[in-house]
Amino acid sequence: MAASKPVEAAVVAAAAPSSGSGVGGGGATAGPGTGGLPRWQLALAVGAPLLLGAGAMYLWSRQRRRREAGGRGDAGGLKRNSERKTPEGRASPAPGSGHPDGSGAHLEMNSLDRAQAAKNKGNKYFKAGKYEQAIQCYTEAISLCPIEKNADLSTFYQNRAAAFEQLQKWKEVAQDCTKAVELNPKYVKALFRRAKAHEKLDNKKECLEDVTAVCILEGFQNQQSMLLADKVLKLLGKEKAKEKYKNREPLMPSPQFIKSYFSSFTDDIISQPMLKGEKSDEDKDKEGEASEVKENSGYLRAKQYMEEENYDKIISECSKEIDAQGKYMAEALLLRATFYLLIGNANAAKPDLDKVISLKEANVKLRANALIKRGSMYMQQQQPLLSTQDFNMAADIDPQNADVYHHRGQYRQAYTGNNSSQIQAAMKGFEEVIKKFPRCAEGYALYAQALTDQQQFGKADDMYDKCIDLEPDNATTYVHKGLLQLQWKQDLDRGLELISKAIEIDNKCDFAYETMGTIEVQRGNMEKAIDMFNKAINLAKSEMEMAHLYSLCDAAHAQTEVAKKYGLKPPTL
Repeated sequence: MAASKPVEAAVVAAAAPSSGSGVGGGGATAGPGTGGLPRWQLALAVGAPLLLGAGAMYLWSRQRRRREAGGRGDAGGLKRNSERKTPEGRASPAPGSGHPDGSGAHLEMNSLDRAQAAKNKGNKYFKAGKYEQAIQCYTEAISLCPIEKNADLSTFYQNRAAAFEQLQKWKEVAQDCTKAVELNPKYVKALFRRAKAHEKLDNKKECLEDVTAVCILEGFQNQQSMLLADKVLKLLGKEKAKEKYKNREPLMPSPQFIKSYFSSFTDDIISQPMLKGEKSDEDKDKEGEASEVKENSGYLRAKQYMEEENYDKIISECSKEIDAQGKYMAEALLLRATFYLLIGNANAAKPDLDKVISLKEANVKLRANALIKRGSMYMQQQQPLLSTQDFNMAADIDPQNADVYHHRGQYRQAYTGNNSSQIQAAMKGFEEVIKKFPRCAEGYALYAQALTDQQQFGKADDMYDKCIDLEPDNATTYVHKGLLQLQWKQDLDRGLELISKAIEIDNKCDFAYETMGTIEVQRGNMEKAIDMFNKAINLAKSEMEMAHLYSLCDAAHAQTEVAKKYGLKPPTL
């Protein structure tokens, strides 16, 4: 069944690029196995703005128009884009707070009036920058105010918190805001001020929960609160990823992932099948004749293991060739670097790539391939200048190498997608690639992404179908085709069906788990979303990617806590 609401794109991680698959090659930005599509450009079809994770920016383009139109203030008189720094005036009476008839009414009015007078005096001190005196007046107002006057009391506590904030007494700010929120659970100004205090106190989890509540209450229309949410999610994600990544066991991707990666290169010596003369004595050709005995070479054994899909032994065999300074040392360095990238160890890959690039006597195609992979690695590490240098150098030394233009074309599309002339150049480049290499699934995948960005959905869908025809086991193509159904046709069921198919094909497809988790957030299924994000985290191939996934997971956790505490939930599909 198609989704019932108009679909709008929520760009996940637009401000803080995820590292894609984290391998620094095979589709440039996205890395192997992602069908060459920049994951941090993922446009997820949703029916409402939601707190998604690091860099999500909460549908800024859509909300900006609403912010410009203005909005009604919150319970404390807050305008949507105010700085939330000034104390508040008299709060509106809470429902049912009228004075009862009888002699007690006069005394109660006097107490409340005196409290209001003390507060007004405090406001004057506050505006004059005399915060200590303001605090004394707000304290007096709190002591005079009848305890049943929740709205007034919450305002007095909030105002005193504002004065403490000016003195940078963050613990006192948090305490007074807590009192204000207890009295008025949906008090936006107090929640946001407490969030900022928690940030200063380095209480990131508490800060995130408060700012999540604020974002929901404000309908994701305030830039300040969205920026704070984005900031704390990034910090939390980086902290958690740093610790987990340091202790992680290297994880070899699935065979489908690895084959898809190598298929993204059409001019790569190390991914070519072994020649007859390289095979071992045990291998027989179709006529039953023995092949030539291969040399005692770690690299050639590694190539044999590649053909057998016995990928776990490749790094060690390449190391033997390198340590012996054998005939195929350059090839072994490049193959080892490639598998280091595949298991998410860019630090180990870089010295090998550097050495291949510096070997002037090495085959020019080896050096060009190393430059492409290092350039893609730099791209994922958000070092575009270094990335550009490597792509250009590869083009200079091997101008007929199609992979240079293929991967550099994706780079340009990923990083310069807002420039119309460069978009046109990238689109033309993709068209040339698929004409020249009609059996290259990666070319169709890149072209499909570019078409999607230009909202040419029907043609993009055709390109994904061609990808699937060429590589039916490429899980990430199914994920992107599923996302296209959400964005184009608002067909939630079909989208989920395709993404589930991706997981069925490759249960190590972290991209599929991430995407499924993000959709479950949109549907309000936080428990299932968190489970999906955790599966993706355990499969992440780079620390940057892991940080991004932790941010998504933390955002879902925060929404769960906010729903429990305040009964607040964003709109869902």
